[in-house]
Amino acid sequence: QVQLVESGGGLVQAGGSLRLSCVASGQIFRRNDMGWFRQAPGKEREFVALIIWFGDRTYYGDSVKGRFTISRDNAKNTVYLEMNSLKPEDTAVYYCAAKPIGTPVGSNEYDYWGQGIQVTVSS
Repeated sequence: QVQLVESGGGLVQAGGSLRLSCVASGQIFRRNDMGWFRQAPGKEREFVALIIWFGDRTYYGDSVKGRFTISRDNAKNTVYLEMNSLKPEDTAVYYCAAKPIGTPVGSNEYDYWGQGIQVTVSS
């Protein structure tokens, strides 16, 4: 049963932009805070961004602050990751994930994950 589906990845030159989308089933979207993670080859998974259900507060990893923006469209059950000023070090597989509302911001209690989508930034 597919519950989180990412799209929008691809190949882009350094300095360019991409927008990732993640469509969630309604049940998941309405009960969870939504986040993005990434994992590059040979590296650990890295937190990218989080948007909180109540109030839409957002949080970012240090490496993407000021360049990436997370947002959500409740009518479409979709969370977005707008990525600007991309760098080769942003190359990774990006994952959408959902964790229960009310869990701490830094919690790793993500119950649902997408299949991942490749983003490649060429120099």
